[in-house]
Amino acid sequence: MYQLFKTGRILFPDDIYIAAEPLASPEKGAAPVRSTYDVWLASRVLPRGEMLVPGAHRSLSLSNVKLACIIIQTCAVDFFTHIFGLRPVRTTLMMSMNILRSVFPAVRGYSQALIIDELQSLITSGDFTWSRLLNLVATELVRRIFESVLDSFAASNETVVVDSAKFYVEYVQMEQRVRLDIPTLSDPAVRDLLQESDLFARSFSGSGFGLLSPLDFIHIISLVTEIISHLLLILSLTGGATHYGVLLLSIFSATLPLFVTWFGCPQTHSETLYSPREARAADRQEKMRNLAYNEAHRPEIELFGLGEWILKTWASARKVVLDSEQSQHLRDSSLISKLNFSDFLFALQNIPLVLLLQTSSTSLGSLTLYRSSVQSVILASRNLLATSRMVFQGIFFMSAFCAGKDLKPKLQPKLEDAVSYQTSVSGATIRARGLSYTYPGCSEPALRDVTFDLQSGETLAIVGYNGSGKSTLAKILLRIMDHDLGDLFVNDIDIRRYDPFDYHQHLTAVFQGFSKFNTTVRENVGLGRVEKMRSQTSIETAIHLAEADKIVNTLPYGLRTVLQTPGFESMSYSGCTTSSRQHGLSGGEWQRLSIARAFMRANEPQVDLLLFDEPTSSLDAQAQRQIFDTIENISRSPATGAKTKSLIFITHRLSIARRADKVAMMENGTISEFGTHAELLEKSGSYAALYRASE
Repeated sequence: MYQLFKTGRILFPDDIYIAAEPLASPEKGAAPVRSTYDVWLASRVLPRGEMLVPGAHRSLSLSNVKLACIIIQTCAVDFFTHIFGLRPVRTTLMMSMNILRSVFPAVRGYSQALIIDELQSLITSGDFTWSRLLNLVATELVRRIFESVLDSFAASNETVVVDSAKFYVEYVQMEQRVRLDIPTLSDPAVRDLLQESDLFARSFSGSGFGLLSPLDFIHIISLVTEIISHLLLILSLTGGATHYGVLLLSIFSATLPLFVTWFGCPQTHSETLYSPREARAADRQEKMRNLAYNEAHRPEIELFGLGEWILKTWASARKVVLDSEQSQHLRDSSLISKLNFSDFLFALQNIPLVLLLQTSSTSLGSLTLYRSSVQSVILASRNLLATSRMVFQGIFFMSAFCAGKDLKPKLQPKLEDAVSYQTSVSGATIRARGLSYTYPGCSEPALRDVTFDLQSGETLAIVGYNGSGKSTLAKILLRIMDHDLGDLFVNDIDIRRYDPFDYHQHLTAVFQGFSKFNTTVRENVGLGRVEKMRSQTSIETAIHLAEADKIVNTLPYGLRTVLQTPGFESMSYSGCTTSSRQHGLSGGEWQRLSIARAFMRANEPQVDLLLFDEPTSSLDAQAQRQIFDTIENISRSPATGAKTKSLIFITHRLSIARRADKVAMMENGTISEFGTHAELLEKSGSYAALYRASE
């Protein structure tokens, strides 16, 4: 049913092709352009210059109405064209049937009025028989059954259309999250934009802003049609003083508070049961969403290029969940539950009045029709007003969704400036000059004037006290974050000219705050190179290099053991339990798996830079030496022993720093000392004092 994208393209239900549009972002300092982003931003500005909080109501002002019109022109047509293209036949059928169904109330009222008038005539003429009464009631009942069957089919068809639209908007939301980099996501305006875009996407599931689906614009057309049909019916039957009196009486009664007891067949709701496959899919869907939205995982998602894998896995699981929900909807929908006898029985309550008013010239059918039509016009008008207000707010959330599609990652170079990364046979060279970086919202820089050189094949140890900027420098070297000032060259090319995705294919790393994924051991390791996640040999080799064989062998299900992680609870469903195989690990065991994850890629020939940020902080001294011996071996050619990869590691263990060709001592966000271990000891500076204190 759902085919997943390839090469940046998506095939949705019914094999409808949806192509990703070119990305663009509003450039600072450029001439003001009324882009979707600009319009969305303008809608949040209050008269005093303050900004609305994300998700807040836009006031119904002339300026906002103008902005809404611009949004409709710039993105609404394109968006609904995409939605229509997903299910063109069913969408056309849905729109047609909604308009047709909106006429039913007027037809129903007219039909019931005729029955009452005929019944009144039969009684006043003295030719009343129960058989004729039952015949009239049966005729009306058949008409209601036909109407209910049509309603049931229309609801089923609408479910298919909405599910397709739901899949599309949720997929785009996931794609936005995994495509944008950390500097882009750190922008407060972008965060607000994505928050309102999320509200728009969730509204397709009935859980967003005001519980209103963006497809309810069709309901506006239906409400207008319903109002017009009732008005035409009222006008066609209004003639003479008697009818006008009845009309005034009906209007008066319709405006009074009404209490109506609704009759219907009781419905029993059985507990939703998921098959094991559906439960696994639902659990996996939530895990992928957690990966995409949890910022703690962002560095490794970018470094290991997990975006496409997350989207594919989520889309596959989401398809199973949507199919399950659709099947459950069909099971819960029965003909008897769709029948609504309320207004039919309400009309029949007027029959006793016929017996009392046999001599009256007033048409009881007209009275009933006027009363029901006027009441319907008033209720439909109220619904139209409420729905229109919600649609007005939804227009601005739709602009956030459309603007989010056009956001360009800040680390992405311009097309004319981009160059391909060229692997060095002896490892990467790095040249940093005056690097500085300040975190958003902070007054003091985390890095200031960092300058150093790393030749190809060399090993650099970065040491220093906590908070000195070591991990920040690592993320900038890995192109996870961008520097504010200075220059950074890798293989004599400005790092800003590399596509981050291309650059990340040529390095691997272990982060100090590495991710602990709530999934199997195989996937926790295999995420380091998702292309080889199914390769038993690659997984086992990486685990062996990380000295994690014993850990895996002691787990109850080996590589298939689901690991328990803090901060994310596995989903559980009726009829199936997905957490029965979860197993907890110690800090040191988790650290070995994170090292194995990095080793999945470290042996690849195109990788020429290895960076490890406190990779052995939870391991004992002997385990540390073994890991660093392995890292050293990986950085050399098996045949000649020559260095083929450059190595950077951050550590607080200065006994490990002695192994490096060069040592960088960081203090207060800058490199205060740089040289070999022996040279820095000879200087008797900060490094020497730190080294002697650690002995």
